[in-house]
Amino acid sequence: MNIREFIKQEEGLRLKPYRCPTGHWTVGYGHNLEAHGESIPERITLDQAEEYLTADIIRASADCYSHIENFSNLSDARQAVLVSMCFQMGISGLMKFRRMLAAIKREDWSDAAAQMMDSKWARQTPARAMRQAQMMISEEWASAERNNHV
Repeated sequence: MNIREFIKQEEGLRLKPYRCPTGHWTVGYGHNLEAHGESIPERITLDQAEEYLTADIIRASADCYSHIENFSNLSDARQAVLVSMCFQMGISGLMKFRRMLAAIKREDWSDAAAQMMDSKWARQTPARAMRQAQMMISEEWASAERNNHV
């Protein structure tokens, strides 16, 4: 698996805009329209969803590389967890996970996972948080069965 496929599984696909659990207008594979000052379309194409996804992954990855000290030393699966979290809540949201980030820096994967689960994020998206916490511990890719609404 790779980060693109992982995020596609985590986010699911919706070609019609919807409000995410935090109330933001979202479309495609979890693309937050409001965060980018974009108008809310009636519908997008699959190609547009793929373009949004590419841009969002590039942005989230760059934020992780620039804000997380040892990000480049992490396994692909652990990097994917952090990029996915950044994708979902932005770098400012991810940086609030201070204890998790400190545990990652110490390479204490069990504590990092515990800190992930002890959060509002985990309460809001429990299945996703559980999958990603397990990935943080095991370094093995998890998969999610999602319903796509195209």
